[in-house]
Amino acid sequence: MKHIARMVPLALLALGSGHVTAAGFQLLEQNASGLGNAYAGSAAVADNASTIFFNPAGMTQLKEREVSGGMNAVLPSFKFKDEGSSVGALAGSGDGDDAGSWAFIPNAYLSWALTKDLYVGVGMSGPFGLVTEYDEAWVGAAQAQKFDIKTVNINPSIAYRVNDKVSVGFGLNWQRMEAEYVRTAAVASAALASTNVTLDASDDSWGWNVGALFTLSDTTRLGVSYRSKVKHTLTGDLKVDGTLAGAAASLTTGKAEADVELPDTFILSLTQQLNDRWEMLGDLSWTGWSSIKKIDIVRTSGTLSGQTVQTLDAEFRDTWRVALGANYKLNDDWKLKFGVAYDQTPVRSAQLRLVSLPDSNRTWLSAGAQWAVTPTSKLDFGIAYLIVPETKIDNDQSALGRGRVTGTYDSSVLILGAQYSMAF
Repeated sequence: MKHIARMVPLALLALGSGHVTAAGFQLLEQNASGLGNAYAGSAAVADNASTIFFNPAGMTQLKEREVSGGMNAVLPSFKFKDEGSSVGALAGSGDGDDAGSWAFIPNAYLSWALTKDLYVGVGMSGPFGLVTEYDEAWVGAAQAQKFDIKTVNINPSIAYRVNDKVSVGFGLNWQRMEAEYVRTAAVASAALASTNVTLDASDDSWGWNVGALFTLSDTTRLGVSYRSKVKHTLTGDLKVDGTLAGAAASLTTGKAEADVELPDTFILSLTQQLNDRWEMLGDLSWTGWSSIKKIDIVRTSGTLSGQTVQTLDAEFRDTWRVALGANYKLNDDWKLKFGVAYDQTPVRSAQLRLVSLPDSNRTWLSAGAQWAVTPTSKLDFGIAYLIVPETKIDNDQSALGRGRVTGTYDSSVLILGAQYSMAF
């Protein structure tokens, strides 16, 4: 059993190399049942065990024992068009093709009633993730060739029903983060432009989350939840390969670390049953992306220990997201879902936009369905298309030897999801 317990999160981590689908590199796809509603009402719905992530207090609305598991398949597209970049030896090397590709984000949850008012549960998911990978070589390769972030989050939780109107919940979060960052050494010469520098680092850390659920009437429910920041000190290896690997290795190969404080989030959700057929859902959420300003990659071994190898300037701002959704009960077996959302980017300007994260505001258009397979089990399907406007970039790192990348991104995201939930 111990071996199985170790392998489950590792399997999730291997699959959870998620592409950014919410603001920054946050992943909203912590279930598939909310996808059809663009995750409107996420902290108030509480119709399966995945409420453990969005609002643990929602467990008090479930049956004695429930399990839920699902998968979201994400296809982002990031197509760069060069508009006068100044990148030295990388000039004319191409636009990198499409930096997006399919990714799969799994989740699994278990809720258990100890008494009629006290519930415990555990969830496994990946709340943050990003992969951008360009074809070699391209004009922005000295700023990033590949950027890959994976997280796995294990979330033991407890919930208590105070009375018929109020429930509260609390959870701890063990989180593992892994990052791989690959770029060309510099643009000053052909030799430097054919030499890659790679950082491979990871860390385990802890956070917490809390929530409350209020039954305002027989038809109205309000949910609030908060997830804390999680600070990671990523430690790992720097390595060099390519034309100048031998000479450069003495300067850059070795151990390194980088501090990253993943943001906190707050959600306010409302569900309103209009009649026997229609239900409306709403969501207002805030993410504290300003916790990420600059990320310093610092040598921790050799004669250059303590020196900053590179700084990633992000200067992120806090963001808001608003979502509206509706459910229509077609019959006793089928429920149809609809949703729309507007998601604000933490990127402040074209000058601060990173080729590793060509993020922009996006609009969600979602639809889905829920099928009651049996009286105690249901299957959810969802699809979402994220509209991203043409995105400008003008990131000048010439003074650091990495050139100036100027152009536009044509981006979009397609998400497909399915989830099975069962009470037993």
